[in-house]
Amino acid sequence: MKNREFKQIRLFRRISLITLVAVYLLILVGGIVRSSGSGMGCPDWPKCFGSWVPPTSKEQLPPDYKDIYSAKRDNKNKRFASYLTTLGFRETADKLLADKSILEEADFNKYKTWIEYINRLIGAIIGLLIIATFVASIPFFKSDKKITITSFSILLLVLFQGWIGSIVVSTNLLPWMITIHMFLALLIVALLIYVYHSISSKHIASDPHQKTYWLKLLLIGCMLTSLIQIAFGTQVRESVDHVASSLLYQSRETWIGELGVEFFVHRSFSWVVFLLHVILIYLFRKSQVKSKLVTYLIVILLVSLLSGVIMAYWAIPPTMQPVHLLVGTLGFGIQFLLFLRLNRNNAVLT
Repeated sequence: MKNREFKQIRLFRRISLITLVAVYLLILVGGIVRSSGSGMGCPDWPKCFGSWVPPTSKEQLPPDYKDIYSAKRDNKNKRFASYLTTLGFRETADKLLADKSILEEADFNKYKTWIEYINRLIGAIIGLLIIATFVASIPFFKSDKKITITSFSILLLVLFQGWIGSIVVSTNLLPWMITIHMFLALLIVALLIYVYHSISSKHIASDPHQKTYWLKLLLIGCMLTSLIQIAFGTQVRESVDHVASSLLYQSRETWIGELGVEFFVHRSFSWVVFLLHVILIYLFRKSQVKSKLVTYLIVILLVSLLSGVIMAYWAIPPTMQPVHLLVGTLGFGIQFLLFLRLNRNNAVLT
């Protein structure tokens, strides 16, 4: 390998890995934003209360700030509704426009404002890192187009994710928009893992004699069930938000009892996820495939279960919510990286 090519590979690996870590950090911070109720800490986007640096006291805002930002969000929602109508989702658009509760402005809270502002700052930094990742991928366009094309796709996705984030704010944290926002983040994570794996596996010999068909099949099952569980989790989170709001964020110990069937589905489905992972880990232990990622997956699985139990039986501690979200997404990332590494071996399908 030429020295220049080696430096290019090393640079791209570093940037893509840093970007991936930053995205996971943003997922954690996003969990903190939601668990602290800071999602509407800034009522506009991309600025915060019309400024690049948010206010620290209510006195810095105009007396009618609620009306001002409610009107701005209303205009943005009307544009978004027109897009939905054009795409054939007229009923959804009508519901969006008919729901006047999403235009209600929260009282100014400097702590929530700055939590949300920090979340946006990290998002902006990630945007710059994504640009750097794409630029660093350009030298590989001739030798491995998929790295450059995927890096460019990530850049486009991040821009789209930023727009979706603005819609999340304008619709006052509309539940299904938050779910879309979450799964777009997972898609970005998967693509970043893909380019990192692709560049890391260059010039490394594969082992075509490893028989990993069942491992790959089970990994696909684990990834699918993990995604389903994350989707269930977003539904539970929406229910928690609704219950918390109805109880004025008091009597936290009663929230679990007020949740609907989605909580019990989420809790029960965790056993499916757990059993599939137990089988997967057992097969890995029995196979010739050795990877530290399996150990990491075990740790992630245990932390995920423990954090879920703590939330269910200890009144949903705010500190556990972002942890539970983070380990869930980390688990998916490790599963996907394991799959890529197994798939790279071109294993005999037996």
